[in-house]
Amino acid sequence: MKKNIQDSIISLIKNSLRDLNLDKVYSQDLYLDLPKDNRFGDLSTNIALRLSSLTKRPALQIAIDIVASINKDLKNTPLKDYIKEIKVENAGFINFYLDNNYFYEQLKAIIIRGENSLKTDFGKKKSVLVEFASANPTGPLSVAHARQAAVGDVLANILDYLGFKVKREYYLNDEGKQIDILGESVGLRLKELSGERIEFPQDHYQGEYIWDIAKAVQEKKLRNKDFSEFAVKYILEIIKKELADFGVRFDYWYSQKKLRKSGKVKKVLNLLKRKGFIYEEDGASWLKTTLFSDDKDRVVVKNNGAYTYLAPDIAYHQDKFKRGFNWLINLWGPDHHGYINRLKAAIGALGKNPDSLSIIIVQLVSIFRDGKSQEMSTRKGQYITLREVLDEVGPDAARFFFLMRRASSHLVFDLEMAKKQTPENPVYYVQYAHARICSILRNGPGKIKFKNADITLLKEKQELGLLKKLWQFSCVLNICLHTLDPYMLTVYLQELAESFHKFYDAHRVLGEDLRLTQARLALIEATRVVIAGGLELLAISSPQKM
Repeated sequence: MKKNIQDSIISLIKNSLRDLNLDKVYSQDLYLDLPKDNRFGDLSTNIALRLSSLTKRPALQIAIDIVASINKDLKNTPLKDYIKEIKVENAGFINFYLDNNYFYEQLKAIIIRGENSLKTDFGKKKSVLVEFASANPTGPLSVAHARQAAVGDVLANILDYLGFKVKREYYLNDEGKQIDILGESVGLRLKELSGERIEFPQDHYQGEYIWDIAKAVQEKKLRNKDFSEFAVKYILEIIKKELADFGVRFDYWYSQKKLRKSGKVKKVLNLLKRKGFIYEEDGASWLKTTLFSDDKDRVVVKNNGAYTYLAPDIAYHQDKFKRGFNWLINLWGPDHHGYINRLKAAIGALGKNPDSLSIIIVQLVSIFRDGKSQEMSTRKGQYITLREVLDEVGPDAARFFFLMRRASSHLVFDLEMAKKQTPENPVYYVQYAHARICSILRNGPGKIKFKNADITLLKEKQELGLLKKLWQFSCVLNICLHTLDPYMLTVYLQELAESFHKFYDAHRVLGEDLRLTQARLALIEATRVVIAGGLELLAISSPQKM
């Protein structure tokens, strides 16, 4: 079956909603879940429960009606050979049980076409700009921004894999009060280097790197009293090197200072004024964001003539659209949560669909070393940097651990666990599965033609469990797409590694039955392909020996 079975089942569900006159009640996108317990099928939907809350009808009855409608249509589609059974369970969940022949087909596709069999053109080259890790250039990257970098980079990888046309951007907030304080901090340290006694303000940057910048200023004999520009360039080079060593790349580095100097901020405010969305009150200019579902109107120009944060952000996002991007994805820290509605409202005022902007809030990170939480203070320079994590655990473990919880959940990063070379370290566990498979394949009987294997011989519980887990790869990527969170990929790879280890511990791969050996070698080769593909999306290495 060439067509993605998930898409085919979703089409059946949509047809059933039309038959039952429920299609106008439910207008959201449909996607299928993977049941946590395989006793409840291979794919599942809670559409009946969602419709229940909208129609005030019992979810169980809605589910029964949907299944009856699907079964009626199913007889006339190729899906009848692949869907073994559809059940209504757990008071309204609709669960789909797939026939083993479907999984055999999917395994065959991986064996013949390799990783290409897993890719889709779901995105249809839709142009997407992912903006992430945009820390103010006032110091080395903290672990909070490192987590945003990992999430944004892997999400962009997944979107690209699914057929979207993806670009990555870092927004450089290189002007404003924090940049002024940075320059002042360097100037004060420079005076101290010259022998002056300085009472250093508590609200200035106190990290060791400020001394380094001051020494660089001293060496270059710079006389300009405003050292902000030099400090920003110095820190930006640090940030770029850290991100490169972390395996994160950007297509664009976008300067807020250049945006303001270009006149685009003034132009977009004039545009909004002509459209009747800006009014004057108390000497300030206000944007009518309440017209676009915000809870109150927002100031864009203060009564002293200075722009608020919102004004350049509106110009910046208009510029994104003008550059040809039709889906904008921003990753922000939790302190920006209250900013979402006003920016979406501004997008609406520009005449764009607010849903063309997706904002992901990435929660903070707690670093634990030897069972103790490490204190953090960015202004005082008392925080764990990305560089420290890379030096201590390496980029592979760092990336995996930063992705091991949902982006919306606080993350606890255990440095000692990340350094362990044992199965309790998740990234080691996954990489070891790949290396173990490579070792088995090296010891196999000569040149095996996997495509000639009789994979229908794979009937044991652990074989079928691994077979089904392989097929879930595409399903997991679809979930990552709909949730805009790559977290599920790390969970899946751990589960896939576990399925492989269970299979290998229960059954001999290189046995006396050459036909069965060939089938099992085909199974583990497909497993290797999927593990390697998943690790590549995470930008983590796939070692052949460990």
